[in-house]
Amino acid sequence: MEYIDAFVKAFMGTLNWTWKSMLFEVPWYTNFFWGIVLISLVIWGLEIVFPWRKEQAIFRKDFWLDAFYMFFNFVVFAIIISGFYKILELFFADLGLTMQSFQVVDLSAFPMWAQLVIFFVVLDFVQWFTHILLHKFKVLWQFHKIHHSVKEMGFAAHMRYHWMENVLYKPLKVFGLMLLGGFEPGQAYIVHFVAIAIGHFNHSNIKITYGPLKYIFNNPVMHLYHHAYVLPEGKYGVNFGISLSIWDYIFRTTYIPEDSGKIELGFEGDEEIPKTFWKQSVYGFGKYGRK
Repeated sequence: MEYIDAFVKAFMGTLNWTWKSMLFEVPWYTNFFWGIVLISLVIWGLEIVFPWRKEQAIFRKDFWLDAFYMFFNFVVFAIIISGFYKILELFFADLGLTMQSFQVVDLSAFPMWAQLVIFFVVLDFVQWFTHILLHKFKVLWQFHKIHHSVKEMGFAAHMRYHWMENVLYKPLKVFGLMLLGGFEPGQAYIVHFVAIAIGHFNHSNIKITYGPLKYIFNNPVMHLYHHAYVLPEGKYGVNFGISLSIWDYIFRTTYIPEDSGKIELGFEGDEEIPKTFWKQSVYGFGKYGRK
């Protein structure tokens, strides 16, 4: 009963918070619903005014599919899965494992700006490592194929990913948080908004590399080659960076041969990917998972 009660409370709490966010009844800096809408409109506007691939339509191929994914993954699935994460938390607590069990850094001992930087860097590295696993292992790649089925890049492609990726990413992100003693900076919303904006930019039809900062921050030119149909021989992927590019430079997984932006996207066999959201949502299971 404790687990059921925890599930219901977490589910209803997330649902209620999301509804209040839609009605502007939460502090603006925690309103991720309208935050992602605003960020999307700004970056889409920049795509329209400063297009990298000028021949690409404003409403590019699969624009509306990706827009649906954006709200499903960021809003709907977050509500659905919240109860399961709470159950997982209770399960580990019953095993004697808490958010402080693997702590290696006490964030509270640092000033706020340092807390935010450390929080950002640690969680980004965990996501970078998880991203590599999605490419390296066939069983995980089956789900990640959905993200790589994008054939024309635009900001909303950032959120086109199989719901199973949420299931895979979240536990590892929680582990990253455990390394910080479960401490999330009071202004962590800054990190979350920055990560959303960088992710949108990386998938956008905008040519920007940030100059010398390209060795630190991921960018559209670098990330486009992550989605390239043709990869260097023997590679299962390149440019795995989420928000930061520094991990790819450190571990030598970079590949940026040119910057025209006119390369074929996808992967060998991408014609097998279903065209609708509902069929894509079961891709990776059953007969699809054996391909």
